[in-house]
Amino acid sequence: MPTSSEPAITLDNISKEYRLGELSGSGSFREALVGFFRRDRRAYQTLRALQDISFTVPEGEAVGIIGKNGAGKSTLLKVLSRITSPTTGSISVRGRLSALLEVGTGFHQDLTGRENVYLNGSILGMTRDEVDRRFNDIIEFAEVERFLDTPIKRYSSGMRLRLGFAVAAHLDPDVLLVDEVLAVGDASFQKKCLGQMDELRRGKRTILFVSHNMAAVETLCSRAIWIDGGRIREDGPVGEVISHYLSSYGGTEGSHQDLTDYADRTGIGNIRFTGIEYLTSAGEQLELIRSGDRIRVRLHYRATERIVEPHFGFEIHSQMGTLITETSTWSTNTDVPNIDPGEGSFELEIDSLNLMPGRYRVSLWISSIGGIDYDIVPHCSIFDVETSDVFGAGRGGDQRFGLVYFPSQWRML
Repeated sequence: MPTSSEPAITLDNISKEYRLGELSGSGSFREALVGFFRRDRRAYQTLRALQDISFTVPEGEAVGIIGKNGAGKSTLLKVLSRITSPTTGSISVRGRLSALLEVGTGFHQDLTGRENVYLNGSILGMTRDEVDRRFNDIIEFAEVERFLDTPIKRYSSGMRLRLGFAVAAHLDPDVLLVDEVLAVGDASFQKKCLGQMDELRRGKRTILFVSHNMAAVETLCSRAIWIDGGRIREDGPVGEVISHYLSSYGGTEGSHQDLTDYADRTGIGNIRFTGIEYLTSAGEQLELIRSGDRIRVRLHYRATERIVEPHFGFEIHSQMGTLITETSTWSTNTDVPNIDPGEGSFELEIDSLNLMPGRYRVSLWISSIGGIDYDIVPHCSIFDVETSDVFGAGRGGDQRFGLVYFPSQWRML
């Protein structure tokens, strides 16, 4: 473990560019082959994923890397972990670096869980005896004892995630890079991971943590770096940076929001959300939402081809990014017909919005059987919940009492 006063991580004017080729003409496979061998004229575009990134991280500091999808966060970690090289600039990382950037990163699919633990250890420069000393802790944390001698390719995504994080965090790293993959795990596993990272931080290990969960970032980190459009927009105390970042979403408020050109989305795009409306139970525009209201959420979409057995999802997050609830046509076993090309809409009716007063963020998704993601639209809408006399006692609730309330009555016996 490094002991000098030098920073654990130093980035100096890092930029990363990708060249995107656009073949003139129809772009057919046949034309692409002909163009390759004949060296047809091509037009190229340059994508600057990172631009002039410079910062240092002292030994033992936990830094949250935040920003919207596509901002450059994951590219930054890939450059730091040497998965890809920067186009310009220099990087210095002192000590042993361990990274968990994707589920199963660094695993050989035909090797067993046991073999992959030792393989990862050797990649990090550890001897077999060093891995032996940590092996039981890794397996206990990952909870994969029964499948230890099963090839990784037969593991579920959750099992791979647990083992991948256990290996990354337990093989004595000096610097740990963790991407958003923790979102795949369940709540208890996320709590274990955050606890392990906090233990590493208290042991003077250095952590860079990418996450959309602002509550997790604020819990673990003392500092945050906000990446926007490949550049550092703000670097400072975690609470201040998160507050400014969340405020940047302010322009999406309103009872009706157009999502046609909403940029912060992923998915193959064969069907996409184009708008969201908040309505009263009578179908009128809802300008004010109060605790306990019965509301309807109308979602508009456009499909470019026939979509077979789609599922639609609606999530409510706190201002800090914590998932409060999710409902979907899959979880409610709602029969959704195949969708033909064109525009359409459907509604989600919420009988009682049991949220305390405050600001909340909505995320939407459309997927299909086989793990196909058509449209993933995080934090695309904001709504404010105002206080109301939900208990009939003349007293409105607020967020001092939590995020949600349960309709309830006290009775003295």
